[in-house]
Amino acid sequence: MSRVVAAAAKREPEQSDRVENDLRKVNAFVQLFNTMPVRDLIANLSVRVETCDIAGRAFPLTLNDASEAPNCYICCPSSAYIDYAIDETRNFASSPWLQKTIRMLIGLCGPLVKASGLDHQVQVNNWLFSTNPAPLLDRSSIAAMRTDLTSRFPNRAIFIRSLNDIADPSTIASLKAEGFHMLAARQVYIFADRSAAPPMTRDMKRDRARLRATSLRIAGNDDFTQADFVRSEELYAMLYVRKYTPLNPHYTARYISEMHRRGILRLAGLRDEAGQLVAVTGLFENGGTLTQPIVGYDTSLPISDGLYRMAMAMAQDHATARGLFFNMSAGAAGFKRRRGAVPAIEYNACYVGHLPRRQRLAVWTMARVLALVGIPLLRRFEL
Repeated sequence: MSRVVAAAAKREPEQSDRVENDLRKVNAFVQLFNTMPVRDLIANLSVRVETCDIAGRAFPLTLNDASEAPNCYICCPSSAYIDYAIDETRNFASSPWLQKTIRMLIGLCGPLVKASGLDHQVQVNNWLFSTNPAPLLDRSSIAAMRTDLTSRFPNRAIFIRSLNDIADPSTIASLKAEGFHMLAARQVYIFADRSAAPPMTRDMKRDRARLRATSLRIAGNDDFTQADFVRSEELYAMLYVRKYTPLNPHYTARYISEMHRRGILRLAGLRDEAGQLVAVTGLFENGGTLTQPIVGYDTSLPISDGLYRMAMAMAQDHATARGLFFNMSAGAAGFKRRRGAVPAIEYNACYVGHLPRRQRLAVWTMARVLALVGIPLLRRFEL
């Protein structure tokens, strides 16, 4: 095992094939969001968090309402499908005509998304990450969940995010069989080789050579101080809020500290000669998948320093050591392909069979528009 993996994680093979949520993590997560103000943790989010126990299985559950808008897209489909989608058209700045056309199409979908009522939702297994992996769900569990939640929340849509055909094919099939619609969301990149020694691409080899040669010091999970949590918030904001879009979750130092202290997130980073973090990664495991909800680096430093490359390599090595899929999320398509990741369409599953006909029709139409128009655009432009 490399010194990077040793610093970032301890191998626990029995966790790699877990198909259930870790009850301790679920309880710790829900307790956190019920003992501290939500906006002290995620500054641009309004939501209520509960525990959901169905068929002997535990899930974090979130509830939010359209009246709480504007809200972060991790709980608000209108923000995801309208606001975030419009913001993504910045990628077409070199083609003003195409940018204008896509913005117009998104705008035309606004009334449809509003009519769907999906912002008034109960979201199952929502850990409040941009990429939110689910454990395996079979038809009996899904049926029990649907029955329970439609009874408890008769006027809310039921929502599950972050499903893809590589990590979740049987779950998707079971959800469809139980009446859930699949709404295409974006194209993500999955490093799917879970072998102990996956083949290395040229870029993967270069990244690890850089890690071996760097003068920066690796900070492991147990090395983080309060000052590091503050710095982690800064580094994350530099990349995901300032460089990309302020629509991304605004994770605070308090959030990062508490999620780490409660054992929900593992952290690793890189320090300069003065001991200050210049890059950070926060890792989350669930359902046989690793995600990287916290990534940040000092964007004022030269790109040639390779900070992002090294942070991603640390996460990829962690996934390999643990035998996990690595969901590298969306964006930076070429970068991720060159590191062995393959594209997959990510879906949001929603159930509205208990809601008024107007909402059912709107969601049915959304699903078909996204399948016929959205998915080809996602694939064509690697969004």
